[in-house]
Amino acid sequence: MDTSEARNRKVVAVEKFELEVPETAHQISSDSWFQVAFVLTTGINSAYVLGYSGTVMVPLGWIGGVVGLILATAISLYANTLIAKLHEFGGKRHIRYRDLAGFIYGKKMYRVTWGLQYVNLFMINCGFIILAGSALKAVYVLFRDDSLMKLPHFIAIAGVVCAIFAIGIPHLSALGIWLGVSTILSIIYIVVAIVLSAKDGVNKPERDYNIQGSSINKLFTITGAAANLVFAFNTGMLPEIQATVKQPVVKNMMKALYFQFTVGVLPMYAVTFIGYWAYGSSTSTYLLNSVSGPLWVKALANISAFLQSVISLHIFASPTYEYMDTKYGVKGNPLALKNLLFRTVARGSYIAVSTLLSALLPFLGDFMSLTGAISTFPLTFILANHMYLVAMNDKLSLVQKLWHWLNVCVFGLMSLAAAIAAVRLISVDSKNFHVFADV
Repeated sequence: MDTSEARNRKVVAVEKFELEVPETAHQISSDSWFQVAFVLTTGINSAYVLGYSGTVMVPLGWIGGVVGLILATAISLYANTLIAKLHEFGGKRHIRYRDLAGFIYGKKMYRVTWGLQYVNLFMINCGFIILAGSALKAVYVLFRDDSLMKLPHFIAIAGVVCAIFAIGIPHLSALGIWLGVSTILSIIYIVVAIVLSAKDGVNKPERDYNIQGSSINKLFTITGAAANLVFAFNTGMLPEIQATVKQPVVKNMMKALYFQFTVGVLPMYAVTFIGYWAYGSSTSTYLLNSVSGPLWVKALANISAFLQSVISLHIFASPTYEYMDTKYGVKGNPLALKNLLFRTVARGSYIAVSTLLSALLPFLGDFMSLTGAISTFPLTFILANHMYLVAMNDKLSLVQKLWHWLNVCVFGLMSLAAAIAAVRLISVDSKNFHVFADV
């Protein structure tokens, strides 16, 4: 390692091992808590909210869905505060999830955590591409329902647009005004979905709210819906988002989290509950496919959902982009030809693979369930509680230790059950639909 490379690396000594933690090529400690709150709120009110009526409320019903969403909000806030409070554990900032896990556990968990996080973010981004493609298809069907273009074609178009946006925006802090644009877009499709759903609900008095399917099917769909609940509230990249906030980082991050889980969740609650109230068990997994109303209004909402999905994907892909930029030493002006070419190849390849998988298996609800089961549960609940337990062991009472162990065990069992349910759902859908299905 030469002198310049040595300056770009920190060696963190943790008990019996040394872990090399690379400096970041991206910008940190530059954003206000309010901007970070908008990043978090953008994630929670992404176009995914148009699916929760169908993927959460339909399998769980009124009681299970409402209670589940409220509980998921509370436990997600709690788990995220645990991670936020560990951001400066040991007297240094941990700007990546894997850095924090590596500092507490060692090299092996550094790699395991990065693997879990990569899978989590990759699956989330596949979902965003499916959402963006579904929104484009919905616009096409409104004006020209001739079946010449199918969902895989629109997913491919969405992938190209996402790649162009990724090349133009170098890092998370550079989103800037795009966060405001994202908020406006979210307001458009959420308001349209709420208003048109409410109108349909008033004009359609008879609705069926019973949970459909055989007993065994209900068991698996309810278990899968539990994974969708935690998926709705958690990013799996909180340290990376917290890295962008100004000092004091813990205090400012707590403000951002309180904003996200109070003001930020209200639009999501509204569109989820009203959508289910309007259509009951027949609610689509993409709510705008269920609503009726003026063509131009529905087109506007779908275009807004498409564009917001592009912005949201960039947020959730940023840890992967940061890894590639740091590993390959991207420096200097982001608009320099060398850096533009690098982003074109690296980010373009990442999105190309994501787009291919999205078009191959475009089952949005299944993606949400599997992501929640195999990565969101472990990252946000199991790992958060255990890391806090290990880091603060000497400061916790016996009751507090037992509480964290209970969380680890309960969420571990839930993760296993949800993973089995999600794999079964994908298996069933794969039999009912061929690859590159037009669903």
